[in-house]
Amino acid sequence: MATVAAVVVACGDEGGAPMGAVPWRLDRTLLEQGRGIPFCEKVTADVEAFLSRWDGTEPPSDDYGGTVVVGTIGEIADGMNGFVSSDYSASQHQSFVNGMTLLHYDAELNPVPYLAESWEVNDAKTEIVFHLRDDVFWHDGVRTDAYDVAFTYRRATDPRTGFPNSTFWTYYDRGENGVEVVDSFTVRVRMQPHAEFMDPWRTTTIMPRHLLEDVPPEELKQHPYGSVCPVGNGPFVFIDHRQDASWTFQANPAFPEGLGGRPYLDRYVYRVIPEQTTLLSEVLTGNIDIYLAPRPDQAQRVIDAPNLELLAYPWRSYVYVGWNSRRPQLADARVRRAITRATNREEIVQAILQGYGRVANTSVPPFHWAYDPEIGREELSYDPDAARRSLAEAGWVDRDGDGVRENAEGLPLSITLKYNQGNQQRQDIAEIMQSQLAQVGIEARPQVVEWATLLNQLSDPAQRDFDGVVIAWIVEFKLDDTDLFHSSKYDAPYGYSGTRNPVLDRYLDTLPLIADREDAIPVWRAYQEALLEEQPYTFFYFPDRLDAVNRRIEGVTMDARGEWLSIREWRIPPERRIRRASAAAGVH
Repeated sequence: MATVAAVVVACGDEGGAPMGAVPWRLDRTLLEQGRGIPFCEKVTADVEAFLSRWDGTEPPSDDYGGTVVVGTIGEIADGMNGFVSSDYSASQHQSFVNGMTLLHYDAELNPVPYLAESWEVNDAKTEIVFHLRDDVFWHDGVRTDAYDVAFTYRRATDPRTGFPNSTFWTYYDRGENGVEVVDSFTVRVRMQPHAEFMDPWRTTTIMPRHLLEDVPPEELKQHPYGSVCPVGNGPFVFIDHRQDASWTFQANPAFPEGLGGRPYLDRYVYRVIPEQTTLLSEVLTGNIDIYLAPRPDQAQRVIDAPNLELLAYPWRSYVYVGWNSRRPQLADARVRRAITRATNREEIVQAILQGYGRVANTSVPPFHWAYDPEIGREELSYDPDAARRSLAEAGWVDRDGDGVRENAEGLPLSITLKYNQGNQQRQDIAEIMQSQLAQVGIEARPQVVEWATLLNQLSDPAQRDFDGVVIAWIVEFKLDDTDLFHSSKYDAPYGYSGTRNPVLDRYLDTLPLIADREDAIPVWRAYQEALLEEQPYTFFYFPDRLDAVNRRIEGVTMDARGEWLSIREWRIPPERRIRRASAAAGVH
């Protein structure tokens, strides 16, 4: 990133002189965590005893030093306990900051070594043998080994734990026979051949057996390990957590040289600021270094700021209108396709996202290896005349001249478009659709609903109280639409579209079992073409993720894999370092 000459000093300034390298010092704030909780008092003392041997050591060069403060609207809701957390930010910190997974993905979503330095998969794709690094230590000084991996696997597959991503293990052998410790740094896992079988090991954080083995699985969710005194093995050591305010981490001086050694930064702070206008002000003035996910309407302010860079990249979600095919107005796929063709989705992307996104035609996102931008480009392009023809062919005609089409029984083609309260983008979509659908004889009525009520109306099979709903879906790298569109999920929480299509079922049954990506690509294409025909959703757009980053920080890479994937390489050159003193931010 480009150098900026200006040096910004946060409130509580202790002086703005540039700072060079300083000796590594253990932050004694750690010792205040968990006072009165025996488990935490023990583990924090052990962390201090292990890391204090580096106290006062000089960094390898002036490249090391400085603090980065990241600001965002939400707390790390589930803390650092990988057994029970479903929060996105928690998963990111467990994988890249405080903890480690066996592997990461490269930019093409291919697995690359991390805690596991290598692995072998047998020809039948029924076994994986992982070979672990032998130089990774928990922050209390205990070496990470194969027994930790086996412990993590057994707890994650134990239903009493409540592991939120239990479907990761659908095709893995569970229980004692599913995992075998070959030696201290070699572990074997057994499975059935299936698609993206490495993905769970990218996501599942390895947990410390020596600290949690004696905790009953059903008690892990409430254990203080998660948010009071987590002990990881990653590049940053947990130091401090102030509820709904901040998390502070310090560079791990014992991180393996083979993985880059200790991070360049001395400290990293995650700061919670629940209002986006304040976040923008804080990053513009330099009180925070990174503002995660500014709104599209704030993007130009970031671009115009000389000290900031705007990062924009395809993100792991899509916005759509889900149709309730149980409703007689929406039971015919021709009607659902006509609605999509009558909606100018490109115009909506420009108006709502300021161009930071792209039209979606299916559920496969742009960063994924199965994505093909040509699928649906012509079939679902904006064409009101084609929409009118399809509606007429399906038997919907304006029989009384009131501008709204009716079927042969006189039922008007009138639908509600629900969206959740407080979401301006979704309200805008509903109102734009109302105007555009009226041009082809469809009456659409936007309706705002409180979020929890809306979720119940969608997911409760006894309700399904909606015609169309403007909503979003988070996409995993291991794509699987079974919960959304398989006939067997008709009465399941996510089966609210009411899709029953044997062609889709066949593809959804087949795709999870194809282990090789090259073999899967033509099947994914055929599945998406069938999805175009069925049109259970009007897919609107894949939004870009936006992040505002201070130009004084180098080495920042952010993409669909996450915002923290390169945190070990974040670096502040000595001439761009500043001294902050802000108790609220936990910065020293």
